[in-house]
Amino acid sequence: MNRELIIRSNSNAVDFALLKDGKLIELHKDEDNNNFNVGDILLAKVRKPVTGLNAAFVNVGYEKDAFLHYHDLGPQLSSMLKFIKRVSTGKLRDYSLKNFPFEKDIDKHGTINQVIKANQSLLVQIVKEPISTKGPRISSELSIAGRYLVMVPFSDRVSVSQKIGSKEEKDRLKRLVKSIKPKGFGVIIRTVAEGKKVAELDKDLQNSLNKWSAMCKKLYKAPTPSKVLVELNRASSILRDVFNDSFTGIHVDDETLYNQIKDYVHEIAPAKESIVKLYKSSVPIFEKFGIERQIKTSFGRTASMSKGAYLIIEHTEALHVIDVNSGNRSNKAKNQEDTALEVNLLAASEIARQLRLRDMGGIIVVDFIDMVKPDHRRKLYDHLREEMKDDRAKHKILPPSKFGLIQITRQRVRPEVNIKTTEENPSGIDQEVDAPIVLIDKINTDLERILKGQSKDKGLVLNTHPFIAAYLTKGFPSIRSKWFLEHKKWIKVQPRDAYTYLEYRFKDKDGKTIR
Repeated sequence: MNRELIIRSNSNAVDFALLKDGKLIELHKDEDNNNFNVGDILLAKVRKPVTGLNAAFVNVGYEKDAFLHYHDLGPQLSSMLKFIKRVSTGKLRDYSLKNFPFEKDIDKHGTINQVIKANQSLLVQIVKEPISTKGPRISSELSIAGRYLVMVPFSDRVSVSQKIGSKEEKDRLKRLVKSIKPKGFGVIIRTVAEGKKVAELDKDLQNSLNKWSAMCKKLYKAPTPSKVLVELNRASSILRDVFNDSFTGIHVDDETLYNQIKDYVHEIAPAKESIVKLYKSSVPIFEKFGIERQIKTSFGRTASMSKGAYLIIEHTEALHVIDVNSGNRSNKAKNQEDTALEVNLLAASEIARQLRLRDMGGIIVVDFIDMVKPDHRRKLYDHLREEMKDDRAKHKILPPSKFGLIQITRQRVRPEVNIKTTEENPSGIDQEVDAPIVLIDKINTDLERILKGQSKDKGLVLNTHPFIAAYLTKGFPSIRSKWFLEHKKWIKVQPRDAYTYLEYRFKDKDGKTIR
């Protein structure tokens, strides 16, 4: 399995595409005007506690106040408030928490007006970026994420990622971290820490402590609201969270960004520094790696899969609904049940990819093709869980219901990636159509289906608009030449002036349209 990160820079944004074996699985955009990234820590001011919601609205500098629920305050709130007051007034210059006297934890069943009041300053962290009409979601239980460890101020607890299966390895990591952990800081050991030595863990922890000290220095006489700790830029945070030995290339088209990423990779994985490459070709980087085509075919209401199967993805206010369709698929399966299983397994892989690619969150209901056999339903459920194992967003998958529906909940911390893939109809009709680049994929899919069900000696003619006919036949090697090499059959391409740009039909040698 090969992973590549492709980074495209322009004047006001940076786009990141994560590829797995050449297939697009994640797409991110880092915009200059986004002041509220997940992980940022701000010194904010409480606007007003609302007893009925057991929450407070907090001024973080966004047009709408952020929402802070009592359960997101963290048990060590009193200690943190005392610390902020002493640091911001200059009475405390030691930020290590080694000699800082902790207050009693707040009551987990308490109410908001017992612990905070209007106009009070407190440190908060962005846990969900502003989405639609809502302001950011925040927490005052702070954490500073490193590559291997997450550091939690005002805590002494050490916990290990549940994804590390070995009890011996969990015990080893806990023992190592307890030996290097400073007093007053808790630590969460991340999955990527598995197998790492104490020196690597200690270096990562020291980096987080340095960030904490730099943040605390900013608190002295800081105005409210103000940002006091900035999360890593999106490129570095992606690398921090997903980088591993399977990465074979990081391609960047901007020299400044290239140098930043090269330095960061040198810091976290010196042996992999050589895979960071500066892209200099005149062909746009997303086009060179086939990302533009994948974006056009992957977003929109319909998402195509191989051999004619496809997904219909609908969005409502409350949830997402995904319908699995086999299309006009023909295969070698012996019966309908086996066909349903084959399409469903294919769909499960594509759905796992779509959820990450679009960053869909909330409730997702999937209507798979009905299957009668219980072992087939179990196989589908297990396959979907396996495919979503690499998804970094918290999620839960319920077993198929008696109606054959699978329900998924997936954490959403950023606005969903929504890219328009339809374009104005070039024929002048007042409606939008699929992008022309998608047309070639549709023609390829139909061609494969027709050739599977047709004997080799039968002729095949493709009727299409003259512009499309020229695109298919010109150049070397042309798309038609590639068809011949792949299918060992010559396809006659016939231009038709009467056709609209996106209209095409396959016909046999007698001129009959093949459905």
